[in-house]
Amino acid sequence: MLLVLALVTVGVFLIVRLVPGDPAQMVLGLKARPEQIADMHRRLGLDQPLWRQFTSFIATLLTTGDTGLSIAYNASSRALVLSRMPVSLWLIGCSAVLVVAISLPLAMTAALHKDGWVDQLVRIVPTITLGMPEFWVGLVFVLLFAVTLKIFPVGGVQPGIDGMLYSMALPSLTIALAQTPFIVRSLRTRILEVLGSDFVVTLRAAHLPERVIRRHVLRNALLPALQLYGMKISFLVGGTLVVEQVFGLPGVGSLLFNAITARDFPLIQAIAIYCALGVVLVSVVVEIAGGLIDYRVRGAAVGGRNRAAAGEWNSAAARGAL
Repeated sequence: MLLVLALVTVGVFLIVRLVPGDPAQMVLGLKARPEQIADMHRRLGLDQPLWRQFTSFIATLLTTGDTGLSIAYNASSRALVLSRMPVSLWLIGCSAVLVVAISLPLAMTAALHKDGWVDQLVRIVPTITLGMPEFWVGLVFVLLFAVTLKIFPVGGVQPGIDGMLYSMALPSLTIALAQTPFIVRSLRTRILEVLGSDFVVTLRAAHLPERVIRRHVLRNALLPALQLYGMKISFLVGGTLVVEQVFGLPGVGSLLFNAITARDFPLIQAIAIYCALGVVLVSVVVEIAGGLIDYRVRGAAVGGRNRAAAGEWNSAAARGAL
């Protein structure tokens, strides 16, 4: 976790300074005089050497958890990100739930009807949605469900939990449709492998109900899909940038868009670091969930610490049995 966060911090610090454009010029305008631009450089610390800017940035980050004052908003970058974070978390959470709700039934249905017309349909339709840009899908949803049918709002966020869920329906569905094909494909392949394993044949020979067998099959097939699902959470974070702009949501994505436009170094760095922290925490949660779903993951972790003792015990037990 620390290594990833350190690499993101260094990478973002360098990348935003390699992009052409002068943030002082962005703030003051094209008609600003050279002495005004130079004075703005001194106030922002941009006249200092790069290594001094980096050490000052790291010191501020470690002592305050902030990346400095936003150039465009003249406010704490951390406060700006945290004020926009709830909307983005709602969007990411609803999208993640929709990905699961769509992927699990489709993958199970396709695997149980292998090579049938249902399987072919499930494999083709998500692939088509994969090639559609998210902004185009969002605009189609707005025109169809908001403007024409007037079922959902055109954009913005409504108050209350019910209003938030109502506002997030179309944006979260837009993001979920872009990530569902990967999960469906991975989960379908794994379910087919598990269906051909020996324990499934044994369960069916014991005449267990099909719903019980499916539960065991799904539990054994979930771990690879869960790991891929954890990776796709980072793409959900990236998808908010475009989708929030389409639906007019006041989240971190739209804030990042404005920060990039204004070349707001501190704000871009704050958003990148907080998003990286969120992705890393999600990866840890996925690892923990993998252990809860599949006991072999817990066994591997425990066995890694006790492998030598277990090997000695097994050797003694084998000698005793002989």
